Amino acid sequence: MIGKVLDQRYELVEFIGKGGMALVYRAEDKRTGHQVAVKILRPEFIEDQEFLERFDREAQTASKMSHHNIVNLLDIGQEGDLRYLVMEYVNGHTLKDVILQKGALPSNVAAQIAIRILSALRHAHENGIIHRDIKSQNILVNHDGHIKVSDFGIARVAGSNTISRTDNVMGSVHYFSPEQAKGAPVTYASDLYSVGVVLYEMLTGQLPFDGETPVAIAMQHISAQAKNVCEINPAVPPALARVVNKAMDKNMDQRYQRAVDMAQDIKRALEEPDGTWLGRLPDKAVPATEEKHTETFSTTTKLKLKQEKKKTWIKGATVLALSLVSLFAIVFGSIKIYDNIIRSTEAPYVLDETLESATRMIEKAGLKIEIRRVSDDVKPVGTVVMQSPEYGTVMRKDETIVITVSTGPQMKEAPNFVNMSFEEAKTEADIYGFILLPLGERKLSSKAWDTVLEQNPPAGTMLKSGEAGEVIQVTLSGGSIVLPYLVGMTKDEALQTIQQLQLKLVNLIEYEVNDATQIGRVAAQQYVVYENGEAISCQVGQEVMQQAEVTIAVYVLDTTNTESRRDVPAPIREETAQ
Repeated sequence: MIGKVLDQRYELVEFIGKGGMALVYRAEDKRTGHQVAVKILRPEFIEDQEFLERFDREAQTASKMSHHNIVNLLDIGQEGDLRYLVMEYVNGHTLKDVILQKGALPSNVAAQIAIRILSALRHAHENGIIHRDIKSQNILVNHDGHIKVSDFGIARVAGSNTISRTDNVMGSVHYFSPEQAKGAPVTYASDLYSVGVVLYEMLTGQLPFDGETPVAIAMQHISAQAKNVCEINPAVPPALARVVNKAMDKNMDQRYQRAVDMAQDIKRALEEPDGTWLGRLPDKAVPATEEKHTETFSTTTKLKLKQEKKKTWIKGATVLALSLVSLFAIVFGSIKIYDNIIRSTEAPYVLDETLESATRMIEKAGLKIEIRRVSDDVKPVGTVVMQSPEYGTVMRKDETIVITVSTGPQMKEAPNFVNMSFEEAKTEADIYGFILLPLGERKLSSKAWDTVLEQNPPAGTMLKSGEAGEVIQVTLSGGSIVLPYLVGMTKDEALQTIQQLQLKLVNLIEYEVNDATQIGRVAAQQYVVYENGEAISCQVGQEVMQQAEVTIAVYVLDTTNTESRRDVPAPIREETAQ
């Protein structure tokens, strides 16, 4: 098929994919030189009346619509057994591909994409068309940032009650509304449920329901409650999570009934992220149009479709200038949106791109670039860390997008922490953006307890600062004391001495005697220090670090009235009073 020319006009250049009923090629329009997409009905369906009707229906529904967020129909044709549609070519990726590559999208980016999907659906719904297969695979993200809704192949005129079983299962079960899962008729609210699922997927990087079989997934749409968006991604504004919940309400009547209402709430959720303002549903949905019967794809049908498309374009200036301006004025606060769309582009998503890659993307979108630089503790050198305006913002061509590029972590000199207390040094390190880490073992020193004795790296060394600040290790003083002789002191005197010298009392043992003159006095003592985790006994008069452990035994009255005093406890017998 590559190289084949249809209608002496469309030369097939590249095979780019296949859907349930069509093969899709990139082609060149020989008259205009533009790239187009040609959808050719798969050969195995040429004699299948049901698929012929679906193919005709896609042509009919596409001919009713002309919108900058919809993949527009350009032409229809038949050559021999080949039936084909010529569509606008979108050079980019599906939204599903973007999510698989990047995971959860920033809330403002996801919101902007959702608003554009809703803009497309509002146009479709106002033309009496229910998409019925909204999913991230059917949302195309152009390389210049434009969002396009595609594949109206199973769309139906609103109000139709003749939804076949085949059509019903053609939609993707992960995005089904509960009524689609039940095989019941769908409404505009069914499309908005699916938008809620797509928004959920963008905000979390995952689908709300999954299972081993399509039936298992469909049953969850009917009865299971999806995990709250904020539980998966705490960065999502609570108000935006509530919009998702409302869009995905099991009860069709409690959902959004109009695309514009959901778009307004999404915008407000970004402006009032913690608000609980979510409004009521409107009393009724947009009026449905009467069902129209599908015609056979014939020469007459082709002529009618082209005439209908011509009429659509004639009234398009009025319809588009009224309906689109209404929605976009709400969303973007502009009264000249239609004019901007005609001569506009959108800011591409360049965050985390290299400067070289970001420059190519911005220039391809027809924008100028202004580069600013800033130190960043996390992002690599040469990576875009900020952009203004944000991704998806509608801009006039030749306007300037400002990007901020990382120069890497900021380097600072390590200050001198020696002779500071650890708390003072830690406060100073925080100011500089360094991490202060004390070594486990202290040193015996005449300096006060917790004084910094050494640091590594030394003062004056150039180090990374900020969130990715480097570590500076410090050695702390354990102080210095001479172990006192406590035997013979009263209990209170001994405890006061222990406190003053910052010893650590770990045990107090009672030693019973009959001698009333000894009651309440220290009978014995024992000192222990730890080196490399090993307990070492120390003697009175020895110089050790503060917080050495001490155990004392104190005389108490022998209540058994025995005349011989009991032995001093074994652990401290060597320190008993003479």
